Amino acid sequence: MAGVLKKTTGLVGLAVCNTPHEMRDEGTEMEITCPVHLRSGASVNSSSYVLRLRILYTKILDVLEEIPKNAAYRKYTEQITNEKLAMVKAEPDVKKLEDQLQGGQLEEVILQAEHELNLARKMREWKLWEPLVEEPPADQWKWPI
Repeated sequence: MAGVLKKTTGLVGLAVCNTPHEMRDEGTEMEITCPVHLRSGASVNSSSYVLRLRILYTKILDVLEEIPKNAAYRKYTEQITNEKLAMVKAEPDVKKLEDQLQGGQLEEVILQAEHELNLARKMREWKLWEPLVEEPPADQWKWPI
């Protein structure tokens, strides 16, 4: 495909360009200028990214509901996730949404959300809010020993 920039984000398979959501008519076929997945060459549908973000943020909130309300991880992650979900629901323009989320391109924001979902599931499994099995040594945090 002509017009695709060779610059990448450092993440495998993501193309970056200055106008990621523009298409132009080149005769009989539409030429997608960007974004294009480098690995497959398939064009990117931005609306599917917005839907994917909504699903991921909703899943994160569902997992957080299983963690006690007084747990610090739940309190702060729930607050941030609710703010981001509200942005995704309110902003239909992809470029403006990327600017509001301040996490890079939507592909990168989705990657961050997937990692947060994995962490939330692990936090639920680890139950870090429960008391320790045994008391730590009294001088555990003294330095130097």
